[in-house]
This record gives sequence, structure tokens and C-alpha cells, in this order.
Amino acid sequence: MVVLDAVGCGALPDAEAGTNTIAHVAEAVGGLDVPTLGRLGLGNVTPIRGVPPAERPAIHGRLWPLGPGKDTTTGHWELMGASAPAAPTYPGGFPPEVIDAFSRATGRGVLCNRASEGLRAIEDHGARHLETGDLIVYTSEDSVFQVAAHAGVVPPEELYEHCAAARALLTGEHAVGRVIARPFEGEPGAFRRIPGRRDFALPPTGPTYLDLLGEAGVPVHAVGKVGQVFAGRGISTEHPAYDNPSGIAAIDALLAQPDASLVFANLVDTDQLYGHRKDTAGFHAALREIDAAVARWLRAMGEGDLLVLTADHGCDPAQPGTDHTREYAPLLAVHAGHDGRRVDAPMASVGATVFRWLTGTDAELPGEAFVQPHAVRADA
Repeated sequence: MVVLDAVGCGALPDAEAGTNTIAHVAEAVGGLDVPTLGRLGLGNVTPIRGVPPAERPAIHGRLWPLGPGKDTTTGHWELMGASAPAAPTYPGGFPPEVIDAFSRATGRGVLCNRASEGLRAIEDHGARHLETGDLIVYTSEDSVFQVAAHAGVVPPEELYEHCAAARALLTGEHAVGRVIARPFEGEPGAFRRIPGRRDFALPPTGPTYLDLLGEAGVPVHAVGKVGQVFAGRGISTEHPAYDNPSGIAAIDALLAQPDASLVFANLVDTDQLYGHRKDTAGFHAALREIDAAVARWLRAMGEGDLLVLTADHGCDPAQPGTDHTREYAPLLAVHAGHDGRRVDAPMASVGATVFRWLTGTDAELPGEAFVQPHAVRADA
């Protein structure tokens, strides 16, 4: 199960009309070059320049959340049957009582404290951070408290301690969805993020399909930020992946293992590197890299394997600003003998499908499985 971060495919009914991340990326680059995703039916999900509808698609369709939100937490929790409640946002920056408490807990001052695209916050405040050691704190339209620090000034382990302190402080009315550590390096004018991002998320507010898989004895391998988004709940093993190449490599390695387990991966570059920066050429290059990986995964699949490709939200380059957009998530699902039908359903249907595939049973959580009972693994 692979989440293509921020690859939304059209505005939800309660969102700004006209948003469609993948369609607008395709228009901006003169058409997408994703032959494998095209054969699976990406062009059947929504009209996309360069991706005609497939004659014999995989299971395909559009998925929607049952609750509010348009961020990583919302999308991933919804896929696993839990809706994230409305969480506080701070478009004008965090109030003095939050910043003062954070400074007391860390012993460091705070720079920025406003809504900002992440690389812009580092570019604007990195030089002052090098001079003072003050932490760069910023947010977005989503419920996040992000902390950036130069690894030569604040080593990553210390940055994680500061973010853990923030997580402990941000409760009650200030219970943001995630605190995110953002280490970087370099000199003014040439700052760059480094591997080591870490998310400190609230745990899901109710049971998820990951919890139920754990109770059923099914191993769950989390690739990328997935384990952190669920605060470790229902996760057997975490496989760090800070970019698409490392995430794809982890999936490749896990596919070579024969056990009946769930590999739940997030491929983040379409969001953190390209979506927020409105870099449509980079976004397209990341999709092409994913397309080549999907072709390889399809060749490696056996009779008992199921591959699900989807997304968590959008980040439409055609919209003002740099924040996420509230969109449908595309669905492409492949298994031996699939019927190629269209499935338009809540995002929780992915969790229901994964649970049925790996256990042969259904659970009393939102979502309806889109695989038939005969598709359940014989060794489940």
C-alpha cells in the first residue's frame, strides 16, 4: 500500500472548486509520461493530459475522507478507518503563551513564528539562527508546529528533544496534529534540508485497521513517515525513508520477503520537495520515478499479492499559496484476477480491503472492502 503524497485528483465538494493537483501538474508540463500508471487506469480516474483512459484498467476510482482536514494525518488516518478531529491552526503564528513555554522548555529563543513554506522559512531566518542559536518555528494552514535547526548549531538528537518538549506542551486547546523536526545544513544562500525529519503526532483518537491487524498477528511494515503519523500504533517495524529513492528501495527490499504482511509506505517527494514549491517539473520527475518502480513491483507480484496506490491530499500548483488542497485521492489497485471495476468510496475502504485481504475477515470500522472474498490470500 503506497501513498503518493499530495497527488490529489480533484476538489472535494466542500473545497475550493477547480483544484486538481495531478491534472494541473500535467497541464503545466505538457502532459505526463507515466506509462505504467496509465496502463493501470490513472487516466480513467480523472482526465489527465498525456494519460488516456486504459482499455483494461486495474481497479480504479476516487476516494474521499469522512472527516475534515487536508494534511498527512487526515489522509493516512482516513485510509486506516479513523477520522482526525478538527485541530487548531495558527495562520497568524502561535500565541505568546505557546512560544514562551517552548522557549522556557528548550532554553532557546524563537525565530519566524508565522505561516511559511518550509524552505522559505529556512532561507529567511537561517542566517540569524546561525548567529543566535534560536530555533526557527513556523506553521502552515494545517495543524503543525514545525521546528527547523542547523545540524551544526543544534544536533538532530537535540532538535528531537526540543520537538518532544513541544509535543508535551501542545495539548488541550493547542493540541496541534503534528510537531515536525526539520534539520538542515549549509551556509546562507545555500541552505538545504538533510535526512532526519521526524514527526511527533498525536495518536489516533480511535481504533484503526492497523490496530486490528496487530491484534490478528499480521506484521505491519511502515516505510517513511507512516509510523510516526500513527505515533507507532499498530506498527511492527519502521523503515526510515527521507525521500522517494530511499522509500522505493525499502519497498523493493520488503517485496522480496515472502511473509504475509502489510507494507504501508509514503513517498514524500511530491509533497515536501515539489508540491509546496510549485515545482511542476520536479513533481513530474518524481511521478516518472514512481512509475518505473510500480512497473518493477508489478513484475515481482505473486498470486497472493495486492498492490494499492493512492494519496492523502492534494497540493495544487495552480492555487494561490503553497499549502495543501482538499481533494479526492486516486485509487489504483491490482491483484491476480481483478475485475478492473471503478470504485468511488471513502478512503477507509482501503483499510477495509487490506484487512480483508490479510485476514479473510471484515471489521466494524468505516469502509467497505473492494476485493471479493475469493481474492483473500490462501495463506492468511
